[in-house]
Amino acid sequence: MPSTSPPTPHDYPTVPLKRFDPGVPAERAARAFYETMRLRRTVREFSDRPVSEETIRQIVAAAGTAPSGANKQPWRFVAVCDPALKRRIREAAEAEEREFYSRRATPEWLADLAPLGTGCEKPFLERAPWLIVVFKTMKADDGGGVYYVNESVGIAVGLLLAAAHHAGLATLTHTPSPMGFLSKVLARPEHERPFLVVPVGYPEEGCRVPDIGRKAVDQILVVNLGGEGPRKTDV
Repeated sequence: MPSTSPPTPHDYPTVPLKRFDPGVPAERAARAFYETMRLRRTVREFSDRPVSEETIRQIVAAAGTAPSGANKQPWRFVAVCDPALKRRIREAAEAEEREFYSRRATPEWLADLAPLGTGCEKPFLERAPWLIVVFKTMKADDGGGVYYVNESVGIAVGLLLAAAHHAGLATLTHTPSPMGFLSKVLARPEHERPFLVVPVGYPEEGCRVPDIGRKAVDQILVVNLGGEGPRKTDV
């Protein structure tokens, strides 16, 4: 009689790990990556300098290496460069933003946004050569289940931003609310839900960004060494 036991990880094929070796000690490699990433800033002033489709493909390929719940990869990246389509997205987004700034946002929220210089007008949605609209998929491509969707897509977006920055490009994470119009404008199926919009391109010559800082690592990291208890870092 055949076994009815559920399959175990050992029942599936495996391949040898091809580990990335930076060629330098881990501390040096981690520091170099940090020094690159600390220069990343959200940009709202984009140049119309072209960015090749191949560049976008490689950036999205990097995002697609992200881990995901049960390896279901619950994401879809829709890359838009058509000017007419970008205008439709901008018009719809600005309609939602006017509602947000005039009615939906609390005074505290608006006060927190003030130093960033945000507002209802979103010219970057047309000016940037590419918009990458990220959708989360609520079922797998084969119709099966998906798990930890928001967490998985969030990790993929982080890799997308890092890959674009590594390529010398600027990005912005735009989250008009609600975002349902994106499904209609881009003719996406019902099981794909808009997650965010990422304009991608080169920053405008002379681009300026808000004078803001980021928390130091000892404000965001707690090192717990077991019996010694937690301690702050001094990096």
